[in-house]
Amino acid sequence: MEFNLAQVHEAVAASAPDRPSIIQGERSSTYGELTDRTRRLANHLLANGLGAHRERGDLDGWESGQDHLALYLHNGPEYLEGMLGAYKARVAPFNVNYRYVAEELRYLLADAGARAIVYHSAFAPVLEAVRPDLPDLAVLLQVPDASGNALLPDAVWYEEALAAANPAKPDVTWSPDDLYILYTGGTTGMPKGVLWRQADIFCGALGGRQLGTGEEWANLEAIVEAAQTGGVRFMPTAPFMHGAAHWMAFNGFTGGHTIVLPRNTTTLDAADVWSTVQEQGANILLIVGDAFARPLLDEYDRGDYDASSLMMLVSGGAALSAPVKNALLERLGHIAIMDGLGSSETGQQASQVVAAGAEATTGTFTPGPGMCIVDETMTRVLPAGTTELGWLAQQGRVPLGYLGDADKTRRTFPVIDGVRYSVPGDKANYTADGMLELHGRDSVTINSGGEKIFAEEVEAALAHHPGVYDVIVAGRPSERWGSEVVAVVQLREGMDVAEADLLAECERHIARYKLPKDFVFVDKIQRSPSGKADYRWAAAQVAPGA
Repeated sequence: MEFNLAQVHEAVAASAPDRPSIIQGERSSTYGELTDRTRRLANHLLANGLGAHRERGDLDGWESGQDHLALYLHNGPEYLEGMLGAYKARVAPFNVNYRYVAEELRYLLADAGARAIVYHSAFAPVLEAVRPDLPDLAVLLQVPDASGNALLPDAVWYEEALAAANPAKPDVTWSPDDLYILYTGGTTGMPKGVLWRQADIFCGALGGRQLGTGEEWANLEAIVEAAQTGGVRFMPTAPFMHGAAHWMAFNGFTGGHTIVLPRNTTTLDAADVWSTVQEQGANILLIVGDAFARPLLDEYDRGDYDASSLMMLVSGGAALSAPVKNALLERLGHIAIMDGLGSSETGQQASQVVAAGAEATTGTFTPGPGMCIVDETMTRVLPAGTTELGWLAQQGRVPLGYLGDADKTRRTFPVIDGVRYSVPGDKANYTADGMLELHGRDSVTINSGGEKIFAEEVEAALAHHPGVYDVIVAGRPSERWGSEVVAVVQLREGMDVAEADLLAECERHIARYKLPKDFVFVDKIQRSPSGKADYRWAAAQVAPGA
């Protein structure tokens, strides 16, 4: 059986209407209330002419037959309501990076062909600046916030639109072919909209597989039955515009669990995160790699927090290094840490789970369903056990393609022996015992003296030094080497570390030819709001004459 996300949520919500669904500070809604609000949003969109206009069978993989809704929001209930309400109207929502300047926002909304947008008032001035260039953007729903910005012309306040809308179940027929759209971060190139069938992303990342076995759910009744024991409190700390954060939320919804959100929606506020864990009794905490873990560790050491409710810490979207995992387990020895691997183009692929007393590593994972490695030429699948370096790939439940880009779709989703694969660009190999060893994104690989050096492995080596707070590695043109490795380093506050000491630490973990040829020290590493490395920024820092 294949599933539609609106269908699954409605069924789970009907089975536990009084259970809390989303909690943020003093705001709380039950599953029954969430159903009412998302139906109203769906009917508002439908009343404005939005919906599905062409079915999947009439389209190529890079085409959409549905209208698209932009979610230009900080974290809050409205973000998840926006996703669910759009799905219930057969409209495809997509994520917007709220740090974009006007030029970037204009590109994204035009590339997506956005017909509607839900946005916080704080972003109204930027949105207003680009509206003349977006004639198809017809439906504007504004969510008030502390900015106090006035309602834009032709826009409607979000709550007023819901209050006036029909609360009945939308009069549409949901399809497993309806789209889920996730825009890539654009840290190494222009953002691209990845198109998934909802049936595929549900199994790929949103709770469509049974815990423990990894088997897909057989039917809707089995999902509802499992959700009867829900109520675990899931707490994403990353922005919902990042896949890992709303993937966790939708996993929570599938299981009938409760989504807990920090109060501070504009930045990672470590004190707010730990206070919310304590106040709401959060059980599973999502972070994004070292960029989130380090400030959380610092605040935990400064404060006096009760984190006894935590059962698991989950990291995805960026590297969580072994030293940081060990530091977390030293403070929170009662929890397990799950380091997840996946991407916009593959869904969840692999994981590493470690608890106190076990050896923590960086970049090694247990393969998940459908994960595989294909050779350099993308013509054969490598058998588990061979240690040949190849491309990390996914088969089975994979995306349809990139919105509006036929050529990139064909390159990223090749067909090998009649089977379609997703190959987004990471290099990897199997270890002798069948584990996955991830090397990193080929687009940020540095070719130095004829040797390929993966930025992530140099970053992981430097992260072992106790004086390094954060690090990104980039390449710089070199007359001798063609390109040379340069590390952009943020040191811990009050520490002064010699370059020789950093090189000595690196030598303990990687070959000498991979060592940085230079270091650039900065007050703060720039990352995306979701904690991902911004390699374009790093390249600018290390460029000659920077």
